Amino acid sequence: MEESEFFPFIDEYGQFRYADWPGKTTSLQDFATRKEEEAQDLSRNPGPSDWNSFGGWLEGPHLEASGHFRVEKHRGKWWLVDPEGRLFWSHGVDVVTTHGGTTPITDRKHWFKDLLGADSPFAGFYGTGAWAPRGYYQGKRYETYNFTGANLLRKYGDDWQQEFAEVTQRRLRSWGLNTVGNWSDEAVYRLRRTPYVVSITTGGTVLEGSEGFWRKFPDVFDPGFKESVERRLAREKESSADDPWCIGYFVDNELSWGDEVSLALAALTSPPGQAAKKAFVDDLRTKYASIEALNGAWGSSYASWNDLLESRQAPDATKARDDLARFYVRLADTYFRTIRDVLADAAPRKLYLGTRFGYGWEVNESAVRAAARYCDVVSFNIYRPDVEDVRAPEGVDKPLIIGEFHFGALDRGMFHTGLQPVENQIQRGEAYRRYVRSALGNPSIVGTHWFQFGDQATTGRGDDENYQIGLLDVCDTPYSETIQATRNIGAHIYEYRLEAEQR
Repeated sequence: MEESEFFPFIDEYGQFRYADWPGKTTSLQDFATRKEEEAQDLSRNPGPSDWNSFGGWLEGPHLEASGHFRVEKHRGKWWLVDPEGRLFWSHGVDVVTTHGGTTPITDRKHWFKDLLGADSPFAGFYGTGAWAPRGYYQGKRYETYNFTGANLLRKYGDDWQQEFAEVTQRRLRSWGLNTVGNWSDEAVYRLRRTPYVVSITTGGTVLEGSEGFWRKFPDVFDPGFKESVERRLAREKESSADDPWCIGYFVDNELSWGDEVSLALAALTSPPGQAAKKAFVDDLRTKYASIEALNGAWGSSYASWNDLLESRQAPDATKARDDLARFYVRLADTYFRTIRDVLADAAPRKLYLGTRFGYGWEVNESAVRAAARYCDVVSFNIYRPDVEDVRAPEGVDKPLIIGEFHFGALDRGMFHTGLQPVENQIQRGEAYRRYVRSALGNPSIVGTHWFQFGDQATTGRGDDENYQIGLLDVCDTPYSETIQATRNIGAHIYEYRLEAEQR
């Protein structure tokens, strides 16, 4: 096919034009038909009968009811406990939003067929973006189009946002899911029919010498760090902070923790005014008293303490390792303790769910141990076939939660499988069952949250991610094979967990 014939290659619904597959939307009538078909399906499948209103185990043990979610080790396994005192295992999904299929269109409007203009009912689905940590749009502002929202308008009419929130709550229960995960729309979880978590992002000055996949590490010794957490949590005071339906807070996501000395080295290679660098140099002055003593230990040649402060060169990491590792632990402790203290004041009845470590990358034992000292639950994003052998470091006994996992295939018109590829939708459902069953059998894990509710845009988001990872496609059509898996697991969560206890 000639280039001139290929464009546009995305249809008016945000789908690839040059392929067909089961469930592809080809007309406006398809939206109406599928809406009616799903309404009947949801009526036939209302959800697990052994759950209470929160999704806790109605037929299981009745523990202390605190009116809010908490954690408890029961019969050798960690559990969440719901506000009514019932055992709760968090079976959830992230990014429950109406804008998951938003994509940049600047410099590529010719990719898209029949984007409706500013004088149409679809004008509100145009927007702007600036977030792009990598890819073509990095450092640029760009125009966007929200295919998810446009298709929801086609499917549900003028009240599409309220309709989406309502049907989503029915879907979650029917699909055996009991948690609205990270980065979800408030309009959905504020209905208070499904427990939810809230995402908090820290701000303030960054550690200039650090590196990061998503962003540089925050300077936790700068007062602006604590102030940013206080400001963000102040917004939750009248909503989630005392809401029984709120499980707790994830704070930040996949920060780059590096190895056990990386952030200490980052402090030393930062500018002299960096608060973390000043704190490290103060620690070294207290320990060594003289710069000559430090030079003797490190094999360095600093002329004075001020010379160390002004230097942007990293020391010999082997000779300085003990001091670097000690300050790394202090920095990690300061990060988690500061957040814990703010949470204890702003939302004392909510769980601190950790920072969603990227498991196997950008994390190390020192960071995990620091998290365990201050978090109620330690969180990981783990993209693997299973999590059967995931454990906290030796001597650490804390509940763990999986903040992200997924599987994707290329048999439904998408161009990327996501981080865990499978051959087709049937295998995708099987992979889902295997992963969650492995988590249910793990004595430390108290939940798994699938990433994400709907597919990403076929043409990608700001950083070019364009994964087939949704429970729904861009036209709001559920992937039946994966939904069957979530239902199967959801209907037997507590049975599977109990069986694992007895083995």
